[in-house]
Amino acid sequence: MKEESKSARRPSMSDVARRAGVSQTTVSFILNDTPGSSIPQETRERVLAAVRELQYRPNVSARNLRTQSTNLIGYGFDDPAGVTSHPILDRFLYATILSLESAGYHLLTFVTGERNDISIYQDLYRRGQVAGFVVANTNDDDPRIACLIEDGIPFAAFGRANDTWSFPWVDVDGASGMQQVIGHLIAAGHRRIGLITWPSGSKAGSHRESGYAAGLAAVGIAPDNDLIFRGEHAIQTGVEGMAALLALPAGRRPTAVACVSDLIAVGAVNAAASAGLRVGQDIAVTGYDDSPQAQFLHPPLTSVRQPVEAVSREVVRLLLTQLRQETHDTQGVLLAPELVIRQSSDPDHSANNRWRTSP
Repeated sequence: MKEESKSARRPSMSDVARRAGVSQTTVSFILNDTPGSSIPQETRERVLAAVRELQYRPNVSARNLRTQSTNLIGYGFDDPAGVTSHPILDRFLYATILSLESAGYHLLTFVTGERNDISIYQDLYRRGQVAGFVVANTNDDDPRIACLIEDGIPFAAFGRANDTWSFPWVDVDGASGMQQVIGHLIAAGHRRIGLITWPSGSKAGSHRESGYAAGLAAVGIAPDNDLIFRGEHAIQTGVEGMAALLALPAGRRPTAVACVSDLIAVGAVNAAASAGLRVGQDIAVTGYDDSPQAQFLHPPLTSVRQPVEAVSREVVRLLLTQLRQETHDTQGVLLAPELVIRQSSDPDHSANNRWRTSP
């Protein structure tokens, strides 16, 4: 019975200190993100590793009463009614939760309702219910970011909002990713390349569209507005977009279609197949995000892989830097994506394949 009681005892801060070979004060500084505590990164990582190994859980209520602070970070969702799941944001959210928990924080999720209703951010922070926010799925002149900047509330964002605003953000270079796609399609012999994208105002969409234009411009091709179709983030947008592009006269019809997301590409692939075309042979289709289903489509989908886990780590780092009142050396971090080529654009898995453009 004594052995059972001993094994069931919750690990304490002193246990963490002994495992990491540091003082309890050092452990406390790290877990409470005490401002001004210049603890080496190697020591911080050793303590956090000991926390994970021992499965130590601090008494959050006692700590909050003692420090008059909270270990919760807010993350707002739009009204989910009618909203399609976004695999990239799901992966980002999961990775962010893990990164925050390793630093002693937890994520508090809430529904914001209307996109421009930002009062909930202000209320949660002013009531001391959250220490700061993680913001994602940003748009041009995003009102959430404008409010957080103006009120001086700690936050970090996955995505940009306005190039003249100064705030901590992490993003994936969407222009580079789409330029890689167009370069790949150009190398395969395509000259009429369609684009199925989101409505104007999407920040991520605008970057991917600029990569599309830059990829065409690199070989002297001017964008054709008739080859660009806009719609919401949904499979149906891919269906309708592909149908509209295939309805163009034969001499203007695209031989390849790039989509700004894998979800849209699913609809485009199905619409092309329904029209009697062999995707990957009669017409090339590409996606973006390299979601889990991309490699299991028929044919497997060429897509752009985003370093989502690295994004979440950087977002959390920028946020914690503010919470610790440390000087941060950068306002924005731009990470590179990777093109993953599959049979939907290269049936032979070979860049030597060449497509014939009909006159």
